[in-house]
Amino acid sequence: MRSLLASLPLLALLGGCSYLPTWAQLPTVTGDKVLGFVTPYRVEVVQGNVLTKEMVARVKPGMPKAQVRDLLGSPLLTDVFHESRWDYPFTIRRQGAPEQQRLVIAEFDGDKLKTLTVPDDLPTENEFVASINTFKPDGKQPKLELSEAERNALPPPKKSAEAAPTAAAEGPAPGRTYPPLDAAPAKTGS
Repeated sequence: MRSLLASLPLLALLGGCSYLPTWAQLPTVTGDKVLGFVTPYRVEVVQGNVLTKEMVARVKPGMPKAQVRDLLGSPLLTDVFHESRWDYPFTIRRQGAPEQQRLVIAEFDGDKLKTLTVPDDLPTENEFVASINTFKPDGKQPKLELSEAERNALPPPKKSAEAAPTAAAEGPAPGRTYPPLDAAPAKTGS
């Protein structure tokens, strides 16, 4: 009798497995969903330097390498065999936003910038922030000020029964005395 009772949970588990679909019956991964309804967590991956149109516009041919590095940041890729080329790749994968990939190439002649190759889809700062923003506001802006009618509808402030005495009229609080901040040197009789 005990062995029958112990095997009941096992039988229930095995019976439940018959309701699971086979691998061929499972729908394929659609978009971000697995099995059609589960959205797995995806790690946000950001690699490289974020460069915008405003940043690239400040860089001019003829600038020294140090100044280009100050304006664009350190390049992600520098090649020992091609010291005259700096690569600034950028990749971002963020859940809920499309993947972005860009490559900006700086080529130097000695220590001076010769050319800066910029992709056509390089965004402005505002466009970049909007493209990675996954927060979708409902469109309603919070109300920050009251109208004149709403201000008039407010109850008047309550006045206290006795006016608060001013500290200057009363002097220092009773029972507290403090030495002066800069004590005068003691005079010695001579």
